[in-house]
Amino acid sequence: MNYIGSKQRLLDFLQTTMYGVCGDDISSKVFCDLFAGTGAVGKGFKSKVKTVLANDLEYYSYVLNRHYIGNHKRLASKEYIKALNDLPLKNGFIAQEYGEGGTAGRLYFTQENAQKIDAIRSQIELWYTQKVITEDQYYCLLVSLLETADKVANTASVYGAYLKKIKKSAAKPLVMEAAHFETTKNKHQVFNQDGNTLINTIEGDILYLDPPYNERQYGANYHILNTITKYNIFTPQGKTGLPKYNRSSYCSNKTVITSFEELIKNAQFKYIFLSYNNEGLMPPAIIKSIMERYGTYDLSSKDYQRFKADKTERRNHKASHTIEYLHILEKK
Repeated sequence: MNYIGSKQRLLDFLQTTMYGVCGDDISSKVFCDLFAGTGAVGKGFKSKVKTVLANDLEYYSYVLNRHYIGNHKRLASKEYIKALNDLPLKNGFIAQEYGEGGTAGRLYFTQENAQKIDAIRSQIELWYTQKVITEDQYYCLLVSLLETADKVANTASVYGAYLKKIKKSAAKPLVMEAAHFETTKNKHQVFNQDGNTLINTIEGDILYLDPPYNERQYGANYHILNTITKYNIFTPQGKTGLPKYNRSSYCSNKTVITSFEELIKNAQFKYIFLSYNNEGLMPPAIIKSIMERYGTYDLSSKDYQRFKADKTERRNHKASHTIEYLHILEKK
């Protein structure tokens, strides 16, 4: 998925640094990804540790991680995927509010793709309530739909706005594909809570933190993903059709520092790693001063090309790169 802040491209850097601190053998460790997003980091450690704890406040993120991290045994999905692709179109909530030709006039999807989403999402829910599919299969199919819908969304990657005309990739017909995942012998846990609340009830060995860096709220930027996964009827607000959405304390200058220190203080983990770039609300010096109060601090960094919402976007060479800081704390 196209996702601001995804650490997929930085996974090698993160793993190399963590192994250097925690040791090469982490197979007996409990690893927690507290702000999991699409689950890229948790997936990278799923087969390498005893247990992954994945959490995010956004429901679409919970659904992604419930499948990619929570599912650890083989699932039958091929026959269900085929049946979903063969469904007749349905003029439902997505088509009416976010599809081409819908009553709301929003252009997030073509009319056909919006109606496909409605048909597939309704059928998945029906199968689940009728116990035709298991809970594990339910989340597998939801993620399969979510990622397929994302490929044909008529946006510049984020869902804060739609494009005025249907772009080439959005015009392609939606064909659902199975979301593959890694099987492991061990079970994993997935949560859908505020990270600062959850931290009081969990413990482990390695805590990875990747909170929002700036004032952009993920609940607004990716609201369509929440709408598809929750599939509950509400009155969309404004031109972009926003629902009520979560607001993170990490997206505000007024609350980010207090929230961060509270999190570090309450974390019952030996090793803590914080991803934060040079454009974040908290300056590196502030982060260092907070983490040093609770143990031994270190820092690693990597220069990389930043996320671009649109490949046609023009930026000068300097602005197209950013520095990813990995702040490291060994708690006392």
